[in-house]
Amino acid sequence: MSFYHPKLEHCRRIFIRNYRLDMEIGIYPHEKNKSQYVLVNIEFWVPLALTTPKNDNINEIVNHDFVRPGIQAIISRGHINLQETLCDAIVALCLAHPTVVAARVSTEKREVYPDCECAGIEVFKFKDGAA
Repeated sequence: MSFYHPKLEHCRRIFIRNYRLDMEIGIYPHEKNKSQYVLVNIEFWVPLALTTPKNDNINEIVNHDFVRPGIQAIISRGHINLQETLCDAIVALCLAHPTVVAARVSTEKREVYPDCECAGIEVFKFKDGAA
């Protein structure tokens, strides 16, 4: 996944690729009360000036470890009807981190159509007031 925006020129891109979820998602009756396989891709950007380590210490960077437990908390609340709802919640999770200036999230439902690999949604958003 390649992406460029001039506002992100002096940023570091942090990503989690193909995070596999087994979750309850879908609006149709046949999707209720059953789990589906969903792939999630997350990217977020942080300013290099704030995240370039000088001492090779984890406290000098933004550690992506907050993302997976945050997503688990989102899906543990129960059935989600729309992929848009899931994407927006994950973007909000990323942007809630004080150093993150932008986030991009995509979700892919892998079992929607027998003749397609997936059906998905993608969202990109800057934090309000980001440079």
